[in-house]
Amino acid sequence: MTTSTAGRTTTSGEAAAPGGDDPAPAGPPVPPGILTRLRHGVRTVGSRAHWTTPRLVRGLTALSLAALIGLGATATAVLGGARDGTDTIGHRAAPQATRAADLYFALSDMDAQAANLLLVGADPDYATLRKQTLDTYEQRRDQADNDLQQAAQAAASDPAGQRAVQLVLGRLGSYEALVARAQLLEDQARAPAGQPSPAALDTYRQATDLLRQQLLPAANRVTAANEATVDRVYAQQRDALGSGWWWLLVVGLLALAALLGLQRALAVRYRRVVNPALAAVTLLTGVLLVTGLSLVGRADDHLVTAKTDAYDSVIALSRARAVAYDMNADESRYLTDPSRATVYEQLYLEQSQAIVHFDGATMAGYNARLRDAADRHRANHAVVPFGGFLGSELHNVTFAGEQDAAERVLDAFQEYQVIDRRIRDLRDEGRLKEAVTLNTGLAEGQSNYEFDRLSTAFGDTITINETAMDTAVAATDGDLDGTTALLAGAALAAALGLIALGVRPRLREYR
Repeated sequence: MTTSTAGRTTTSGEAAAPGGDDPAPAGPPVPPGILTRLRHGVRTVGSRAHWTTPRLVRGLTALSLAALIGLGATATAVLGGARDGTDTIGHRAAPQATRAADLYFALSDMDAQAANLLLVGADPDYATLRKQTLDTYEQRRDQADNDLQQAAQAAASDPAGQRAVQLVLGRLGSYEALVARAQLLEDQARAPAGQPSPAALDTYRQATDLLRQQLLPAANRVTAANEATVDRVYAQQRDALGSGWWWLLVVGLLALAALLGLQRALAVRYRRVVNPALAAVTLLTGVLLVTGLSLVGRADDHLVTAKTDAYDSVIALSRARAVAYDMNADESRYLTDPSRATVYEQLYLEQSQAIVHFDGATMAGYNARLRDAADRHRANHAVVPFGGFLGSELHNVTFAGEQDAAERVLDAFQEYQVIDRRIRDLRDEGRLKEAVTLNTGLAEGQSNYEFDRLSTAFGDTITINETAMDTAVAATDGDLDGTTALLAGAALAAALGLIALGVRPRLREYR
């Protein structure tokens, strides 16, 4: 039926807009037949009559297969991510960070040896020490070259790291040339101990300024970049393992529920107590789920051990050792260059503070505060009344033997500070050669002897933590190696095959 309103024809079933306006635009109309069929389909699927035995068995079988495949995919994603994250931390970023700290240490000790060469001069009393100093300088130069080569390879995918490494590579040759020239000028001047020639001292100043202003900051940037990578990957991996554990549990429980539902349907519809194949699948799925959850938990535990317990101590101690060598160089620079003595004394305090920090510490009062803090700590190891790299380590003691090793670091550091104070007092008293002897001597009670003890104690404590880190990383590698993947794949394939084996004979009865 049609009607005419104000010259417009309207078909029956089409609503006219109020006031005679045209109707609002609408999308394509949905044919009533589709909605009807959709509602009918939903009612049919939801009815008990629709779920005949074959349909029910096929539906539960499909759900079980999908859940098992989902369980395998979830486990692969979670455990594969754990393996990759541990590989990034344990085999790349963490070793690169400690190697960069070793580069800082090697460069610092090169400069300390260069300062000592000027300090002993041509005095025949120091002939043996001069040769030892030259040998040590060459050793550190070789070590720096090796660290640089490895750092360059490691920084291939890191533009900022590449720039820092290239800066060190480009400037290290200039530094070595300046040191060689300073030694030549000193040899020509035949200067006495503690009184380098002005020309040699000026050249050394250029060398040490180049080292402190460009080389050491660049080495520190390489260390910091790798530290940031470790921290980022660790945070991401902990989050992924935490959420992955729950995803694995949910998908695994869904798979078990689907299998139990299928088992029950077969028992009720076919009047059989148990389907052996499906019972085996259910048991196998439970074992796979428990094993997967256990592997995720173990991977998380190993990751915490490797990073938080071990690596954090390794990097703190490695940086502390590197700073200590720079501090040792500042002690020699203090005697070598009287015009900069005040500057080097302040730098020495800053390096000491980096290792053992006290708020508001001064050069005059540092040793007294260190003595009091060390006594408090020895009385109760849970009390660590100072900050700095050594404070971080003593707050993070975890492994067997680590406490004793860290205590040796504290003892040697304290004794080294006592000797340093005596060196400065001798210089202030005008007893320069005695100060030089105390500073460069290798006998017990002399500065370099105590510094060697400090360096050895650092190395021992680092080794304990590196061993623990390597063990944790190796444990994850062993848990998540190719054999584990093959066994898991075989178990999943067996489970899928057993489902087909258990269901197919029942469905054949309806053909």
